[in-house]
Amino acid sequence: MFSSGIRTRLIASFLVLILLTLLTFGSYVLWHFYQYTIESLTAHLVQQALVVEELVETQVSNSNTTAAIDSKIKAVSAQIELRITIINTSGTVLADSWENPALMDNHFDRPEVHAALYGTTGQAMRYSATLSKNMLYIAIPMKQDGVATGVVRVSTTLAPIEEAFNRLRNVLIAAFVLTSAIAVLVSLRLARKFTAPIEEITTVAHQMSEGQLAARVYLKTGDEVEILAHTLNTLAANLDDKVKEILTEKTKFELILSHMDNAVILMDRYGRVTTTNKQANDFFGLTAVMLGQHNLQVIGSSLLDTAAKEAVTAGESRLITLKTSRYGKKRIFQVFLAPIIALNSENSGVLAVFHDITALQELREKQAEFVANASHELGTPLTSIKGFAETLLCGALQDPVTSEKFVTIILTEADRMHRLVQDLLQLARLESSEDRQLQLEPIDIKQVLESVIRRLTPQLEEKQHTLQINPPDTAAIAIANADYLRQVCINLLDNAIKYTPPGGQITVNWWLEGKQVLIVIKDSGPGIPDQDLPRIFERFYRVDRTRARAAGGTGLGLSIVKHLVNSMNGLVSVKSEIDKGTTFIVTLPAE
Repeated sequence: MFSSGIRTRLIASFLVLILLTLLTFGSYVLWHFYQYTIESLTAHLVQQALVVEELVETQVSNSNTTAAIDSKIKAVSAQIELRITIINTSGTVLADSWENPALMDNHFDRPEVHAALYGTTGQAMRYSATLSKNMLYIAIPMKQDGVATGVVRVSTTLAPIEEAFNRLRNVLIAAFVLTSAIAVLVSLRLARKFTAPIEEITTVAHQMSEGQLAARVYLKTGDEVEILAHTLNTLAANLDDKVKEILTEKTKFELILSHMDNAVILMDRYGRVTTTNKQANDFFGLTAVMLGQHNLQVIGSSLLDTAAKEAVTAGESRLITLKTSRYGKKRIFQVFLAPIIALNSENSGVLAVFHDITALQELREKQAEFVANASHELGTPLTSIKGFAETLLCGALQDPVTSEKFVTIILTEADRMHRLVQDLLQLARLESSEDRQLQLEPIDIKQVLESVIRRLTPQLEEKQHTLQINPPDTAAIAIANADYLRQVCINLLDNAIKYTPPGGQITVNWWLEGKQVLIVIKDSGPGIPDQDLPRIFERFYRVDRTRARAAGGTGLGLSIVKHLVNSMNGLVSVKSEIDKGTTFIVTLPAE
């Protein structure tokens, strides 16, 4: 369409130029032809008028009759083929070679006659009502001794000149039409020649605009169009390189975003979310439909919105701590907001990077809680030891019964501290070796439980518990670590013995179930309240601290059990009913 417009304008320009030239030339030729023929005819008529004036001057001055004059001029008119009219000084027609003078009007007011009566040669062209023709009139004065005696007027029809003029005009019109046709054809060819390179450039430019940057223009015109084509090719090559570079950087950016542990959200200057990465989508449950929505709708945090506005307005980064709770899951983020400053303010925005510090915060809280609990657990026996030691120093050593009692208490508290320190060391070792490869092997559950029961039999007899063992019909072989599995069974059975009132019943079951081995230890103790069950495996957590401490527990046994079972790719769970007892279930992979 673009080239067609140029072609049309070129053709129109060529045609207008040629037509104007032809019109100017034709008009000039016609005008000069007409002027030349009129001037030539005028000169001829003047000469003939002078001849007639010499022939009839004597007759007019001698007052010959009009009949004689009329006869004379008719003879002359026939020879020179011109109309001759003799007029006196009053304008009366004395003789006329073509008409009856008696029937003719007074000619005094004729311009050519009027001029001749005043002594000059008169000339006029007009339509003759008498002859019904366009005529050229030439009038000269007749003088006798310097005195005007009349006027000789010679005239002829302009029909031959008009006919020649019309013929020439027709020839020029024919030439005009023919030349115009040739000009159209030449203009079409020239316009096509001029616009063909432009059409090619336009086609390639359109391809480039659609992303086909490999398209090129190949022209050899040797003029500015070739320079334009070369410039366009260079521009396309540079643009192609830049686009490839941008795409490469975009791919890198997308890879970085998709593999970042942090959530990234890009917002415009109005706070609308424009870009997110996978982590942000997972953290906040975002979908493609949410792009373009305001961050308050997407994240729902006024703190984040305020910080984003401040970053854009001030052009400075911001760091905030954001707490969210979506889909029932609480998270804590450290959010870094950096302003994006563009030349066009409408393209400005803010980049928000969300670093999930939930686990770190929980770890800090657990560390603080652990330190507090450890301090408390160690402080209690130390206080007791210190108090009884001071009492002994103050004189209780003199009383053998009292001193023995106090020393026994000190020894008991020291043993308790020793067990606590040992459990802490074991728990620390377990946590530090979680990423290490543990040696696992087939273990017969029956052999492990029999050794554990033999070791804890004195405690069972001391509290007069009844132990019920239900071995399976077939051997249950688990893939486990012998030391870890033995420790798990000791801790669970020891807890059942400690927290079950004297004379209680403890049941030990194990069996093979599909690809798993289950170990179940059940007691008839007081049970665990439902609200405490989720936290029973936490370090230092006790349902009843006073009773647990009296039983000699450290509060770390079940936490150690969970770590040991997890290290062996197993699971440990608990079920309990108040006043009916507690059941611990250990699930391990079978051989």
